[in-house]
Amino acid sequence: MTRYDLIGLDMGGTQIKMAAFSPEGKMVEKWTCQTNDQIENGIPLYAETARRMLSEIAAPDACIGIATPGLVAKDGRSIASQPGKMQGIEKFDWTDFLHSKSIIPVLNDAHAALLGEVWQGAAKGCRHAILLTLGTGVGGAILSDGKLLKGVIGRAGHLGHVSINENEDLSIFGMPGSLEAAVGNYNVTRRTGGRFASSLELEKAYLAGDVEAKMYWLKSIRDLARAIASFVNILDPEIVIVGGGIAKSGKNLFQPLADFMEGAEWRPGGHRVRIVPAVLGEWAGTYGAAWNTLNFKE
Repeated sequence: MTRYDLIGLDMGGTQIKMAAFSPEGKMVEKWTCQTNDQIENGIPLYAETARRMLSEIAAPDACIGIATPGLVAKDGRSIASQPGKMQGIEKFDWTDFLHSKSIIPVLNDAHAALLGEVWQGAAKGCRHAILLTLGTGVGGAILSDGKLLKGVIGRAGHLGHVSINENEDLSIFGMPGSLEAAVGNYNVTRRTGGRFASSLELEKAYLAGDVEAKMYWLKSIRDLARAIASFVNILDPEIVIVGGGIAKSGKNLFQPLADFMEGAEWRPGGHRVRIVPAVLGEWAGTYGAAWNTLNFKE
């Protein structure tokens, strides 16, 4: 059986994704397994699953990195805060659990996705970048002057929780009128008055010429453009990467988004930010986790 020296794991709420990489960043093999978000005998079952997966493919001194939801602890070895899912993840030390001779660093999953795109994806070579993931909610991450922006306690990059309108609906972090509520799949039924159950259903009706669906679809994209224009004013990135399930809409998302950016973005000297789809898909977090273990400093 082949053993690998560089491995990234993305511990999602539904699936564990694991991939092996060459030192240059080429993915050479990948695996998935159900997360099983439960605790047994004081140990998260997903941790036991990860240990079993690694035992089958990791070289004795492999470099291993982990991406997971939550705010990362200052020492980079565990998650300091993650309420609501991934039971037992807080203060869970992967280095100790896996009896590793070297540190197994932990990275927030959105942060990992951005670093993956910078290492081998849509933002390769960039030093200033923003990532937005449009799915059930809205995640985000920021690269500033070549460095991941983490902030004081690791919460930098929660771009979905910016307030963009006067809607009193609160995001999971208590933000009224958030970008997440305006674009996230979780809120489609509420913001369409019960007409549509998902972003995919809304998009299909929009393409079929449904007038009301067009209004709802374009309003969400207009709100997204306003948020991106605001992020551009604050962070001045080279590139904005848009990923997640809704980004799979392709031109149905990116063409109206470009149209709305025409009126929203400040463009001194005609300069405009590039807005591009993510290219690494659901595996971006494994790329970022692998990159992080290669570049981790205590």
